Formats: sequence, structure tokens, C-alpha cells
Amino acid sequence: MSSKRTGYIFVLLAITIFSIQDAISKYLGSIYPPVLITMIRYWAFAIFALAFAARAPGGLKAAFRTRRPVLQILRGVLLAGQIVVVITSFATVGLAHSQAIFASGPIFVALLSMPILGERVGWRRWTAIAVGLLGVLLILKPDGTHFDLNVLIPMASALVFAFYVIATRLVSRDDTSVTSFLYTGVAGMVAISLVGPFYWTPLAPHDWFWMGLLCITGTTSHFSLIKAYEYLDASEVQPLTYLQLVYASAIGVTIFGETLNLNMIVGSAIVVAAGIFTVWRETVVARRNARAAASVADQGLSGKAQSIGA
Repeated sequence: MSSKRTGYIFVLLAITIFSIQDAISKYLGSIYPPVLITMIRYWAFAIFALAFAARAPGGLKAAFRTRRPVLQILRGVLLAGQIVVVITSFATVGLAHSQAIFASGPIFVALLSMPILGERVGWRRWTAIAVGLLGVLLILKPDGTHFDLNVLIPMASALVFAFYVIATRLVSRDDTSVTSFLYTGVAGMVAISLVGPFYWTPLAPHDWFWMGLLCITGTTSHFSLIKAYEYLDASEVQPLTYLQLVYASAIGVTIFGETLNLNMIVGSAIVVAAGIFTVWRETVVARRNARAAASVADQGLSGKAQSIGA
């Protein structure tokens, strides 16, 4: 089996498990506090992150070594808080509608990358951003008659996740992916555990089964995504992740009785198309910059060789 095919299998596996995880989160989030669900889920996530880092070269000592400890901890806290908002959104707004708004993530990342990372965005990406935001406006008014304030919940989640992605890009300049993954799990677990006990609610015996399944899907989905990135570039993974919107819509309609309005369908299609184009364009620009940097380096080495020969 080719490495590309293996990577795509892991992506599809991760997306499928994420969708099951979201459905369980919606069910539990409609009964128990989202903070409590996130805390228990993070206990399992932290154990998995520690075990994963321990098996990496250098072990835990090397994985915990970071040049940006504050930013790494902030990333963990941001993601833990974002998951709380996600579960709240699933329970309040619904799976399909929430995922439609979450699809705007790459658009917000592109917007934030300019002031925070100092990246330059050309007219093509500006156009994709503008079109994507128009799609978001359509999604925010699914029935075309009134504005529901609850849709601000998934919007807040998409924005927080965009900040998390930007922070991840910043730390990736100095730290390994293993270090970032470890801090995501451990810092997030510590942060949510400081708040979670105040929301403790006894779970019904049968709901512990769903809670356990949520922890299992949380770890296996992340593992599958990690494996996918071993074989594929981000530009190859990102378009497939939009299948999660399709899965969420199917689960929302068939299991939870949600409805899909025309505005939401059209808006989702626009947002997904704009997001895919934005990610593709970022990849093109990054590769062009890498080739330019390599060319400059080669010219520098050639100049040094000539000066030595002279």
C-alpha cells in the first residue's frame, strides 16, 4: 500500500471517529455540564499524550523541553476552553449547524495570520476570505427571517480555535510536534481540572459507558490524525476534514432530528469552497517562498565558493 493511500485512510478514519465523538458529546452535553465532560475527556487525553511523548526520541524529558513555555501552556488552555464551547454549541445549536460554522476556521486563521504572524495575503486569498465570510452570514440566518443569538456560540468556538492554530504555528518555529502535542494534553488537563470539580455532577451508570467511549474516541481520533500527517501534507489533509460537516449533517438529521435549511446548505458550500481555496493558496505561497529561500541560499554558497577559488 502506498504511503499516500495509507495517509488518506488515516484521515478518513480520524474524521469518522471525530464525528462519532461529536455525536456522543452532543448527547452528554445536553444532560451534563460541558466543563465536566471536557475535564473527564482531558484526563484520558493527557494520559495518551504522556504515553505518546514517552515513546518519542528523548522521552518525556526531551518532549517537555520548550523554548516557548508560556505560549505552549496558553495553547493547551485555549483548546480546553474551545472544547467546552464546542460541546455547548452541539447541545444548544446542533451538530449540523455548529459544524457548518466551524468550517469557517481556515478563513479566520488567514485573517489572524496577518496581524499576528505578519503574513502577507494577496488578492486571491482576500477574495476567498470575503466570499467565505458571506457564506458565514448565510449560515448565521438559517431560516432567512431572524438572527438567533445562540449561533454566536459556534462562532466563538471557531475564533478561539483560530487563535489556537496561530499559536501552534508560532511554537512550531522552535518546538517539535511531540512537544506541542504533549503541552496540549497536559496543560489543558491541568487548566480544566482547576474548574471542572465545581461542576461535578454524578453520571448515571449507563452514561459512564458513553463517557468511556468518548475518551476512547478522543484518543484514537487524535492518534489517527497524527498518523495521517506522517504521510500527507496539511494541504492534502484539510480538504478531507470538511467531510466531517457531511457526517455531522447526516447524524444530526437522522439521530437528533435536526433540519437543514437552504441558507445553511448554500452557506456551508460557500464556506467550504473558500476554506479549501485558502488552504491551497497558503500552500502554494509557502512552497514558492521555500524555493526562493533555497535559491538565495544556493547563490550565497556559490558566491562563497567563487571567492574562495579566487
